[in-house]
Formats: sequence, structure tokens, C-alpha cells
Amino acid sequence: MHALTGFSLVSLLSFGYLSWDWAKPSLVADGPGEAGEQPTASPPQPPHIIFILTDDQGYHDVGYHGSDIETPTLDRLAAKGVKLENYYIQPICTPSRSQLLTGRYQIHTGLQHSIIRPRQPNCLPLDQVTLPQKLQEAGYSTHMVGKWHLGFYRKECLPTRRGFDTFLGSLTGNVDYYTYDNCDGPGVCGFDLHEGENVAWGLSGQYSTMLYAQRASHILANHSPQRPLFLYVAFQAVHTPLQSPREYLYRYRTMGNVARRKYAAMVTCMDEAVRNITWALKRYGFYNNSVIIFSSDNGGQTFSGGSNWPLRGRKGTYWEGGVRGLGFVHSPLLKRKRRTSRALMHITDWYPTLVGLAGGTTSAADGLDGYDVWPAISEGRASPRTEILHNIDPLYNHAQHGSLEGGFGIWNTAVQAAIRVGEWKLLTGDPGYGDWIPPQTLATFPGSWWNLERMASVRQAVWLFNISADPYEREDLAGQRPDVVRTLLARLAEYNRTAIPVRYPAENPRAHPDFNGGAWGPWASDEEEEEEEEEEERARSFSRGRRKKKCKICKLRSFFRKLNTRLMSQRI
Repeated sequence: MHALTGFSLVSLLSFGYLSWDWAKPSLVADGPGEAGEQPTASPPQPPHIIFILTDDQGYHDVGYHGSDIETPTLDRLAAKGVKLENYYIQPICTPSRSQLLTGRYQIHTGLQHSIIRPRQPNCLPLDQVTLPQKLQEAGYSTHMVGKWHLGFYRKECLPTRRGFDTFLGSLTGNVDYYTYDNCDGPGVCGFDLHEGENVAWGLSGQYSTMLYAQRASHILANHSPQRPLFLYVAFQAVHTPLQSPREYLYRYRTMGNVARRKYAAMVTCMDEAVRNITWALKRYGFYNNSVIIFSSDNGGQTFSGGSNWPLRGRKGTYWEGGVRGLGFVHSPLLKRKRRTSRALMHITDWYPTLVGLAGGTTSAADGLDGYDVWPAISEGRASPRTEILHNIDPLYNHAQHGSLEGGFGIWNTAVQAAIRVGEWKLLTGDPGYGDWIPPQTLATFPGSWWNLERMASVRQAVWLFNISADPYEREDLAGQRPDVVRTLLARLAEYNRTAIPVRYPAENPRAHPDFNGGAWGPWASDEEEEEEEEEEERARSFSRGRRKKKCKICKLRSFFRKLNTRLMSQRI
């Protein structure tokens, strides 16, 4: 590493970024531990934090879980670090990302329902202090590469306004891996690749997994290891559309199921991207004082090649297959390495854990739902967490067979909710499709045998499982343990009393990319935001029976009121 000090910055860039060759894995060190690891005691400065988040990667879709997909880098990093085998995330994209960056449950950010759609005037609440903002306060340089999916209707919602010094990636939920086009319905399509707050038209055509790994290396090449770094790499992979470079597909040419074949190629490509990022950490002098965290964002989508076997359910459900996360920590700073942790952890825990590692502080006034779990990870201590609120979603379709009476008068069991307390897990309402789905190895998947383990005719709205004894959720104990059901229903009711109103506004036609030069991006001004709030208030008033007068004079009065507001705003 010392031999590099005589090179100019141009030399570093030309070798490490511009001439990156993905087709030749031999250019990269064989593994994370081969480049001369040095034993370290207490670090001389706060550690560099690299958080890698994958999209829609199933629980079964990593080599060390017995997958048929090759992930040698992830396997090696996990084997030499700490595997997190009692780690939970959220069932879909926006909720996991919002809880990672705020340390709060969805009920405390107003994002309880679904995801943030591209045309919704909605984003991560602006009054929340985000993880990168806290790290900036601690002296960190913060960079994000990849998928945002936390809203962008106003410039104040963008990553560079929420704590990141730089950003390269997409703002919406899914884009084409090469063209970066995204359609939010027929005819509502636009380009979505941004650098900072500008549209990155010139980067189109590069496969996103490779582009993001190259940018991560570029950041490392241009940053001094003497200043602490937070690098958040949120890969688009392996979310649909199923697209992969040809050389990775060839490895799985004998795999019968086409979706599984493409998906496997995408996972392996992402694995090699992680290997290149890890190698760059070594090459540029970051590795010995770094903490690498790997996490999935939700369960795999089984209809698109993913697999959560042997867990029940899939992406979008509150069964274990939807919320049990892939996760591990790799770092020379770990006190106890090469082991598996079964300490209970949740994605909200990363906020206080990483702030603590950075030398920052959190307090009860921050309103966090996460815990500092670094002692549990690094030293093998017990987790401070004893329960997890998976979510309470009052807007999701109410279960037909649920009722307040069915919840002992404590909780309306028609409402979709899930909670874990100790070894017990309770689900109410409609948790989503409760299938056990094996890996899609057959060319004719799903086929007629699909119905063998389907739960299509369930007529209930309460489930109780002992997750420690029954991690696959095959034995419902709700009927046998009404005492536990009552206790957990009461806990749900307690959480619900702290919930803030759901924010899920109607889509705004002004967000159409055609009004923004053909690209997705911010569209609302402060005045439009006020108008949106007025519209929502009028809608609430109408629903309470206050009918709005429809007359020409009313419309004129409204027009001049808005005009006067805009004139006053310009004068101020």
C-alpha cells in the first residue's frame, strides 16, 4: 500500500476507475483477507462505514444459505465476519429505506402504507434528522450511490438535501438497468439517473450494478483515509426488470427456469461488484479501519426468480419470507469474528449503532425506535432489543373475517399488523400470500403442483407463532394460547396510540416526466405544496359531510386568493 503514495491522483484514477475491467475477475484480490490484513486494536479515528443494501434478494439467495447461486464474495466476507441470523427488515422498499435512515418505525414517520409512488407529493419527512446528517455532524464525509426511493417531489427531498455530500443513482423504485427509463403506468415514462441534483443523461447505457461499483471505487480513490467516510451503496440489483450482462447468464445456462437463470446472473454480478468495492477499500487504505455492513431490503419476489425457502411468504408479506433479512458485518474491528449471531436485530438499529460507532450521540429526545447493537455484533453480548413492531397499516385492505370482537375488544383484527415480542410473533388482518415456495428450478414453474402448499382459502385474521421453535411458521398457536394473543394485541394497541397519521397523498399529474424534460425529478414549488395541503384538507372536510359549493364566484375567489399568495411570496 505504501508504494502507492508516489503515484499522482491521475494515476490512481486511470488505473482504479477509468480502466476497470469487469470481465477479468483475476484483476481483483482473491478475497477480502488476502491483501495483508493487519491486527488492529482501538482505531485511531472513527471507522469508515460502508453500508451495502441489495434490492429484493431472497433469504435463500446467497451461497452460505445453501443456494444454487454463486456468491463467493458474500460467503467469504460473512464467514470472516458476523452473520446476522435473527435480523429483520421490512417487506417492501420504501419502508426499509426510511427506517434505515431515520431509526424510526413507519408508524412514526407517516409512511405506514405501501411505497412512495413517483407521482405522489410525498417524501421522507423533512423534520426527521437522517443518519447521514448525524454522521456529518460527527465529521464524516457522506456519499450515496444507487436507489433512493424516498420521494423527490421537492428539491428538499433529494439525497443531497438529506445529508449526502454526493449522490449518483435513481430516485424512483425501479428502472431499466441500461437505459434508466422508468414507467409509472402506460405512457407515463421518464429517464431516472441523477448525479447530485442534475439528470445524468450521459451515463445511460452502462449496466447499473457495474456503474455503481465503479462510482464507489472512484469515491474511495479521491477521498483521504484520514477523514471518516460513510458510503451508502444501495444497489438496484436484483429488483426487476431481470437484466444481466451476457457473461453472467452463460454461467447459469443449464438452469431450466428462465426467470431464475436471469436472477441468478444478476446476483452473481452484484457479488462481484461487492468484491471490487472491498478490494478498493484495501487498495486506497480504508480497509483496516472500516466496517462493512451487508443487508437486503426485503424478501425475494418469488415470481421473479427469487427464493426465500424454507421461510414462508415472499416480498410484500409479513410472513418470515418477507421480513427476515440477509445480513452480516465484516470488519477488522470486530472483537469476535467468524461466528453467527442470533441476537434479535432490526433495520432501525443501524441508526443508533452507526452513530455510536462514529462517536456521535443519540438521546430519548430523538424518538428513535432502534437500539445500539454493536456490543451484540462485535462482542457477542445479548441484544438490547426484545421486540419488533413489523408494522401497523390502517389503509391496507381490511381482512373480511377480522373484527374488534375477534381481538377481545382490544384490537380490530381486520387491520393489517404484525409484531414480534420475545419468541412470539402475532399477525392480524391480511399478512399477504402465505405460501411456502421452493426455489424455481423447474422450467414449467409454477405448474399444477404449486397448489400443494398454498394457503388460498384461509378464513381467519389472527395468527400466532413461536418463531424460535417454528421459524417456518407452520404451526399456528393462536387457538392454544389466547393469553399470549391478548398480550400481543394489547402491545399493538399501545404502539398504535403513538402512531402519526398515514401520509399517502393522491398522485399529481404535474409529476409527469414530460413536464420535466423527459426525466423524473422534483416538480412542486412551495406554493404547490401549500395547495396540496389545502386540497387534502378539503378532501377530509368533504368526507365529513361538508359539501363544497360549486359556483363560479367560489372558483374566482379561490383563484384570486392563490394569486395573492404567490404575489406576497415573491415580495417576501
